[in-house]
Amino acid sequence: QVQLVESGGGLVQAGGSLRLSCAASGIIFRLNKMGWYRQAPGKQREFVASITSGDSINYADSVKGRLTIPRDNRKNTVSLPMNSLKPEDTAVYYCNADGPSPCWGQGTQVTVSS
Repeated sequence: QVQLVESGGGLVQAGGSLRLSCAASGIIFRLNKMGWYRQAPGKQREFVASITSGDSINYADSVKGRLTIPRDNRKNTVSLPMNSLKPEDTAVYYCNADGPSPCWGQGTQVTVSS
């Protein structure tokens, strides 16, 4: 069964930090491009960051310099450590696997208070 499970969301004050994690099962993790997306209330889901199987990384302009996207192919996990959080980062964050068996996680809520 293909599954992505996110964790690490929560409530944080502006300027604070959070670390999201995504654990994958049922896929050959190392073959997948892994990504993080987010969806704020009333808005469309948007791209945040991605890392390919060859460790090529892309970030949305809105988050550059404030987060990274490390992956661990031994543990089948991808993380999203985020710093200097802003209220506009408030959203549900989703993990995505883009490979032979594409799938999405259920999402984890991040709320940044001003």
